[in-house]
Amino acid sequence: MKISLGSDHAGFRYKEKVKSLLEQLGHEPKDFGTFSDEPVDYPTFIRPAAEAVSRGECERGIVFGGSGNGEAMAANKVRGVRCALCWNEESARLSRQHNDANVLSIGERMISEDLLVKIVRLWLETQFEGGRHAKRIAVLNEMC
Repeated sequence: MKISLGSDHAGFRYKEKVKSLLEQLGHEPKDFGTFSDEPVDYPTFIRPAAEAVSRGECERGIVFGGSGNGEAMAANKVRGVRCALCWNEESARLSRQHNDANVLSIGERMISEDLLVKIVRLWLETQFEGGRHAKRIAVLNEMC
C-alpha cells in the first residue's frame, strides 16, 4: 500500500520510525517531510501528504506532530480526507471500522514508541465495516 507521511519538527522522530516500519511491512511510504527536527510550520508538510491521499496517489496517510491535533485539523481541510487523531488502540480500530479514516494523526509527545507501533499496525490492518457507517461516510464526503 502507498502511504503518505508528513510531520512537523515535533513529530519528525516518530515519522522516521514509522517510515522504517512501513518499509519492513512491505508498504511504500511517500515522505512529504519535514526532514529534520528544526522548527517548521506543520501545514506546509501536512497538506501535501493529505492531498496525495485525496488525489488517490496514496491509499492512506499518516501525519505526526507534538500532539497531533493541529496536524489532524490541517489534514481534514483537504476534500476527501478523513483524518483521525488516535491515542490508543481502540481509537485507531474504531477510526477504521466506523469512520473509514484514510489518514492517521499521531502526537509524538502523547504516546510511547511501543504504543505508536501498535496503533499503526492495527490501523493498517483494520477494515472499514461499511453497513450503517457507509451512509455517514457519504454524508461526511458531501460536506467538503
